[in-house]
Amino acid sequence: MLVFVIFSCKNEDQNTVFQNITKFTISSPQLDTTRQIWVYLPKDYQNSEKRYPVVYMHDAQNLFDAESSYAGEWKVDEYLDDITKNQSIIIGIEHGAEKRIDELTPFKHEKYGGGKGEAYLLFIKNTLKPHIDITYRTKSEAKHTTIFGASLGGLISFYGALKHPETFGKAGVFSSSFWINPEIYDIVSNTEIPNSSKFYFLVGENEGDSMVPDQQRMVDLLKAKGITQIESQVVQDGEHNEVLWSENFGKAYEWLYK
Repeated sequence: MLVFVIFSCKNEDQNTVFQNITKFTISSPQLDTTRQIWVYLPKDYQNSEKRYPVVYMHDAQNLFDAESSYAGEWKVDEYLDDITKNQSIIIGIEHGAEKRIDELTPFKHEKYGGGKGEAYLLFIKNTLKPHIDITYRTKSEAKHTTIFGASLGGLISFYGALKHPETFGKAGVFSSSFWINPEIYDIVSNTEIPNSSKFYFLVGENEGDSMVPDQQRMVDLLKAKGITQIESQVVQDGEHNEVLWSENFGKAYEWLYK
């Protein structure tokens, strides 16, 4: 059976933020909404015929622009503009404001709600990624596709690589909110994870009493299952904020693509 997906996309040149960053809006049937997408293209994209890996990142408002961010930006474009090897296309997905918890949590929490994370991932997998792969010169295979985020974005990135390894071969997992969905540990225990999957974990010492132990528990669980491509960092005095994530994005990116 053939399934045709109709994309409702609008290039908005007037919304260009910086030289290498544009925005467009796309419909998401999985979430019954539309979502604004930020696209960073490598500096040499227009003057080459190369294909590029793609990194899908959440909370696009915080990635490139201090004015659109809630508490500072990650400076992803500044980092990538300064490197010459391992350049990538970055796809930033704006969060759904009051729907952010819903979309970035795989399971419903008794107090905070949520639980629509799988629908959000299917939006990326079945609607957004096909559009990106048609529109831009991408390397579309899983080994060239990363999902990356922090806090709830770290949680959904890890879950995405766990549940959809055929799509996301790498995951950047910063300050992951494992506490809100502890079911994730049982999912890991009961899931066959390909050893080709790569996971970069990072947490700050001062993010809360459970954050460092939660990350270590997850890393130990993955290693017990035979997963070897893991990097785990605990940042001294690191706090749960964009400063921590911005300062460590480059190290994580380099490890994931080395």
